[in-house]
Amino acid sequence: MQIAVIGGDGTGPEVTAEALKVLAATAQKYSFLYETTDFDFGGERYLRTGETLPAGAVDELRKFDAILLGAVGHPDVKPGILEKGLLLELRFQLDQYINLRPVQLYPGVETPLAGKKTEDIDFVVVRENTEDLYCGVGGFLKKHTADEVAMQSAVYTRKGCERCIRWAFDFTQKRDNPKGKRLTLVAKTNVLTFGHDLWWRTFNDVAKDYPDVEADYNHVDACCMWMVKNPEYYDVIVTTNMFGDIITDLGAMIQGGMGVAAGGNINPDDGGTSMFEPMGGSAPKYTGLNVINPIAAISAVAMLLQQTGHETAGDNVLEAVKSVTGTKMKSQSAAKMGYSTSEVGDLVVEAL
Repeated sequence: MQIAVIGGDGTGPEVTAEALKVLAATAQKYSFLYETTDFDFGGERYLRTGETLPAGAVDELRKFDAILLGAVGHPDVKPGILEKGLLLELRFQLDQYINLRPVQLYPGVETPLAGKKTEDIDFVVVRENTEDLYCGVGGFLKKHTADEVAMQSAVYTRKGCERCIRWAFDFTQKRDNPKGKRLTLVAKTNVLTFGHDLWWRTFNDVAKDYPDVEADYNHVDACCMWMVKNPEYYDVIVTTNMFGDIITDLGAMIQGGMGVAAGGNINPDDGGTSMFEPMGGSAPKYTGLNVINPIAAISAVAMLLQQTGHETAGDNVLEAVKSVTGTKMKSQSAAKMGYSTSEVGDLVVEAL
């Protein structure tokens, strides 16, 4: 297996190092081979060269089975430059049309939801990852005047909706929740009566091929309420790019924070290259202090293995993470874990 590693900015390289430590131990235990290649994309390179992705970078990354990303975000780089020029560019160019975000409360991790336990917060969000408002369709008229007009258009295609929805139904079947297989479409069909009508019709068309999966629907505002009040209701959610961007951050908070949450930007087609990352930012104020939480980055490695044909190994990493959060760590907050960044990585290796 060939893995491209983008440590990125701030504490990104630190958490990535721990994720790679766990990957090495897992590969030894399960007897699979892999090679890593480092890329220096991120804020420091941008400040040196003025480019987020050099010419030929995307074609080079296509050659890899997967990409492991640390974090992107530099205090000296204007917000949006790295996110759009690096992260979004890779998602679009590599056609990573699935954003997979497990929302799971690990043992020992605090949730802000009173009375909710690990078994209550365990669902997955499947977010369409290449369309919607992120396509960059729009513009200005009379910019910087009193009469300025700004327009931004959401783009939805039948192909884009269907491939995401069908993947979500397949995933729901495979997940095989013992409480019942349910896929909930989250949209806003009562207001977005064109684009989300396409989503709604496509969802119902595809649902006919999956009679064993309950096809469910929530308006996005209702979903936000139910994620807080009754998160145990959900099994798998499929949603649009913009709404997915919002509700996955809510999901991260109820599962214990951005330091715990991991995600995958997946191209599930044959020969596709997927990218896995912790959801937390680069946390520049903690850079080099060995106090940042690497649990999300290690969970990203678990996802990488699960999505590249090493499901048993990935499951083992996830169980090791749960063991460490449940029996060792005092907190998931930086500098409050009871252990250093590297010590947490060591604990997960021991728990394998």
